[in-house]
Amino acid sequence: MEFAYNSSFHSSIGMSPSEALYGKSCRTSLCWSEVGERVLVGPEIVEETTQNVQVIRSNLKAAQDRQKSLGDRHTTDRVYKVSDWVFLKLSPWRGVVQFGKKGKLSPRYIRPYMITERVGEMAYRLELPTELVKVHNVFHVSMLHHYVADPSHVIPPQPLEINPNLTYDEEPVTILDWKENVLRKKTMSLVKVLWSNHSVEEAT
Repeated sequence: MEFAYNSSFHSSIGMSPSEALYGKSCRTSLCWSEVGERVLVGPEIVEETTQNVQVIRSNLKAAQDRQKSLGDRHTTDRVYKVSDWVFLKLSPWRGVVQFGKKGKLSPRYIRPYMITERVGEMAYRLELPTELVKVHNVFHVSMLHHYVADPSHVIPPQPLEINPNLTYDEEPVTILDWKENVLRKKTMSLVKVLWSNHSVEEAT
C-alpha cells in the first residue's frame, strides 16, 4: 500500500510523492538502482530540490485556484441588516443536543429570529428565546437564511371544544375525492373525507 501510494500521480502537486521527495519515480527495492544512473551530490542535490519545490508550489497554487473557482460558483455574498428576520440552520449534532430536534424528518431550519447585531464581517447575533439561554447567540452567515414575511404563513387558531373526558368530537366537513375498488364479486366505493379540526393533508 505504501508503494502504491508513493508511486501514484497526485493532480494537486503534478507528480507522485516519491518524485517530489527524491526527484525520481518510486521503484521496488529489487531494482532501485540502475546501471549508469546519475548520482547527484553536493550543490546539485540542493539545486534540483529547489526546482522541485518551486514546481510543487506552482502546482499547488493552480490546484487551489481551481478549487476556489469551483467553490465560488455555489456561494453568494449575503449581508443582513439589524432587525431583519432569518431562519437558523441546524446541524444534526446541534439540533439534537441544543435544540431538541432529532429524527430523519427534523427541520433543517427553525423559526425565524431577529438580528440584533452584526459581529465582524461574517457573523450575526440573534435574539433567541429564554428557553435557548444556554445557546451562544452568534452564528455564521452560512447558517442563516433570509425570511420574507407573508401574512398567509400565519394560521389563525381555531376554537376546539373539549369534552369532560378530554376528548373532542370529529365531524365530516366535505368529501375531497372518491374511487371504486373492484373486488372479485363486488365493488366498493371509497371516499376521502375531510374532518373538522384537521387539515387537508390529514384527510382519511
